Amino acid sequence: MNTQRCPWCGDDPLYITYHDTEWGVPSHDDHHLFEMLLLEGAQAGLSWITILRKREGYRRAFHGFDPVRVAAMSDAELTALQQDAAIVRNRLKIASARRNARVFVAMQQAHGSFAAWLWAHVDGKPLVNRPESMAEVPASTPLSDAISRELKQAGMNFVGSTIIYAFLQATGVVNDHLRSCPAAQQKMRS
Repeated sequence: MNTQRCPWCGDDPLYITYHDTEWGVPSHDDHHLFEMLLLEGAQAGLSWITILRKREGYRRAFHGFDPVRVAAMSDAELTALQQDAAIVRNRLKIASARRNARVFVAMQQAHGSFAAWLWAHVDGKPLVNRPESMAEVPASTPLSDAISRELKQAGMNFVGSTIIYAFLQATGVVNDHLRSCPAAQQKMRS
């Protein structure tokens, strides 16, 4: 069998590390899930490598991706971030971080954790697809449609079905590593 990485990560070392160590690894950690939800929303309309390169800027700007602290951010803090070149300076995306954090925290309180709510959609087990080629990897699925709809109804934005499918892949709820990819057999994140 030919063993090569999924081609989407190209040859950028940052992208390769993300692909090899994080993408498709099941995460049940609320802190990580919030981080990826925030970053995937920021990515809308941009390339993922752009967001990866700004990840540390986001970490600093959004209090280490602590959803409680992000939920408490003031209007002034959010407005100031529009001048921060270390992140994507889109006013609506910046505002959505606080809005989504507030919903995220409410969902944690209602379900015990965001992870419990999320993973219940797949009975606690990752969906492993093992496509042969990137042409077999969808942009969205009925699962991402349903989760997107629920998150929007709860009050989140920048959570369309395509963004949510990317989030599901990033957090290992869905594993779309190509069958030939060495990372196809990743271990579970705590």
